This record gives sequence, C-alpha cells and structure tokens, in this order.
Amino acid sequence: MHIDNVKMLSFLWLAVLPVLFYLWARYRRKRALQLFIEADLLGRIGMTVIPSRRVWKLLLVVLSLALIVFSLSRPAWNPKPQTVERRGRDIVFVLDVSKSMLAEDLAPNRLRRAKFAIEDMLKSLKGDRVALVVFAGSAVLKCPLTLDYGFFRLMLERIDVNSISRGGTMIGDAVRKALEDGFDDQEKKYKDILLITDGEDHDSFPVQAAQEASQRGVRIIAIGLGDENQGKRIPVTDKDGQKTFLKYKGREVWSRLDAATLRKMANATDGGKYLNVATGNIDLGMVYRKLISGEEKRKMESKTIKLYEEKFQIFIALAIALLIIEMFVTERKRVKE
Repeated sequence: MHIDNVKMLSFLWLAVLPVLFYLWARYRRKRALQLFIEADLLGRIGMTVIPSRRVWKLLLVVLSLALIVFSLSRPAWNPKPQTVERRGRDIVFVLDVSKSMLAEDLAPNRLRRAKFAIEDMLKSLKGDRVALVVFAGSAVLKCPLTLDYGFFRLMLERIDVNSISRGGTMIGDAVRKALEDGFDDQEKKYKDILLITDGEDHDSFPVQAAQEASQRGVRIIAIGLGDENQGKRIPVTDKDGQKTFLKYKGREVWSRLDAATLRKMANATDGGKYLNVATGNIDLGMVYRKLISGEEKRKMESKTIKLYEEKFQIFIALAIALLIIEMFVTERKRVKE
C-alpha cells in the first residue's frame, strides 16, 4: 500500500476524542445520580440503559473517525508504470543593462520594469529552459540554459547597470553572444531570443546579427522600452547622493527608443515579433502565452514513474456505513407493555 499524504496519519489522535468525551459524560452522569440517590440504592435501581451497547456505539464512532482520517492520507495500491515526457523551448533573455535603461519614463525605471516583467513570465513557463545574457558595451552570459528557475531568479536579482563595466549599447554583439553561448546545440528550431532594450545601438550591426539568428533557426521577439519621440534624461547619483542627469561633452543625454531597428531585427527572423511597449505596460506572461507556449516544443526529458490507484473512497464508504449502523444501535432497554 502507498500512502500519498503521510502527515495526515498524525491526526489519528482525533479518534481518541470520543473516548475522552465518553469517560467525561459517564463521570457527570454518575455524579448527577449521586446527588439524588443514596449510594446504597444505586445498585438496586433498574437502569434502562445497556452499558455494553453504549460501549459498542462508542467503538463504532471511534472506528469511523479513524477511517475518515486514514482516507485523507490518500491510500493507494496497484501501481502501474507510466512514462512522463517534459517538453519545452529554449528561451534566452537578452537584457539591456546600459545606463540608458535608468531612464524613468517607465516607473521606477526601464531596467527594473524589465526585471519585474521577466520574473512574471517565469511564473507562466511550462517546462521551458531559460538563459540570461546581459549587455551594454559588451555582452556576458549570466545564466546558462536551465530548468532551475530559482537559480535564474537569483542571477536576475543581481543584475544592474554595473553588471557590464563597458559603456555603450551593442545589441548586435548581445545577439551573437546568445547564439554562441546561450543555446547548447545545433538544432535549428525550438529556440527564442527575448530581447528587451531601448534600442539605441552603437554600430554593432544588430540587423545582420538577427539575420544570422534566423539562419540558425532562432526567432527574435523584441520588446522596445522607452519614449520614442521626446526621450528621457538619464538620472545618476553623485558622490554626495544628489540626483543629477548624465552628461556627454557637457550636454545632458536624452535616451529615445529606437523602435525602427528593433522592428527590423524581429522581421529578419522567421516568426519574429516586435512589441512596442514604449512607456506603456509590459506583460511578458501574456507574451509567453500568446507567442511562445503554443509553439512547437521539443522533448526535454522523459522518465517512468509509478502511478497508484487511489482507494480512499473505500475507507470513506466504510466510515459512513459504520456511522449508519451506530445510528440504529439503541442503548435503551425495550420496555415490555
């Protein structure tokens, strides 16, 4: 026999409660009789209750309660082997961590909003492997492909604009990094790059990198963040804790979303998609459900497990039968007319 929920057996002590109640009630009855009848007369009075039947009723209640608790532990037997397959896609998140991602046209800023969105998407994943590449002036693989979402979250939490020391935004190099180090085989399908950036590339030939991704069977879903028209200044905090704005050659830097480049990158891959979030809401969980979860998936792993037939219904039925019997057992003597 297999017990699926062993912890429930610890509640079998509840079956003792009716016994304790029975002993307490018997003591109270005896005390009540002693208040009205002298002790010498108690044995001479003809009692209408049959004590043995009262004990039988108690035993039926105790046994039925024990059976109910035991059924909640989900007893099962008759195991049958069954092969379970896990299927999914390989998803490499390519996340922009350049200083322009500190712009606050998305609250609290572009980078933190992107991280929140990635965490939300993790909750929707169903057996897909994930990896993380971050980039600014260069690109680094921060988390290899894994099914360990807890480890991925840990690596994601540590990401900030200091994760890459070299300034700039080299989107093309980031895509090439994902192709070289992010994916682990040469199979030309079941692969997605989820690119999250404000799209201000610095001559890294991103469209050519996207075309290379397409040749390798990798689809690019690009998410564009930030104001596309006016742009936004980039806040920085100086040594005294004062908030200023990033300057280049004495002039404040305004960061604008380059949607055109991202759109070209997505269109360069088979089935690619560009999502212009701009300064609106970003819901990667919805992106996963609409664009990824329904796509063809490959077999990640398979294993044979034993499935038991649950038999808790038998014990519930026995408990109900005992309670019905208990209802028909009378503890009173029949009075002859």
